[in-house]
Amino acid sequence: MLGAALLAAAAVATAAPAATHRQAVSLTTLEQGVLADINAFRAQNHLPALRLSAALTLSARSHSQQMAADGYFAHPSQDGTAFWKRVATFYPQGGFSFWSVGENLLWSSPDVGAQQAVVMWENSPEHRKNMLDPQWREIGISAVHVADATGVYGGRPVTIVTTDFGDRS
Repeated sequence: MLGAALLAAAAVATAAPAATHRQAVSLTTLEQGVLADINAFRAQNHLPALRLSAALTLSARSHSQQMAADGYFAHPSQDGTAFWKRVATFYPQGGFSFWSVGENLLWSSPDVGAQQAVVMWENSPEHRKNMLDPQWREIGISAVHVADATGVYGGRPVTIVTTDFGDRS
């Protein structure tokens, strides 16, 4: 069983740029593979690599974990909060004059490899467009595996992958 979704949103303001706060983040082997494969796909299409963002990775992890725990699969949070508002709690606009975020989701049972995940997104026009959006500069990645996921996952073992894309400038 495979499910996939995409959403992108942008917000523009006119504030002065602010310094970014850098945090360290560690990735699982699957998450590292997704990052490498997305950046390879972007390179094949003459686009710069995306930088790993700790803030966007925390956003992606929070959402993957919430979907797994609550048994749903959607960009909005379980309480209906729009995805971009959720991402903004981790990756705020702050003093930047431009802020934009996007998101790709997928789930697969029982699991998924990095190359398989990126190929599925490549074959979906909306997901492909998101991965190849030249405006994105940063990415956060999360892959969560649940042995017996409830709700829409029907008690199956699943892997849920979230990628949050962003640009603040």
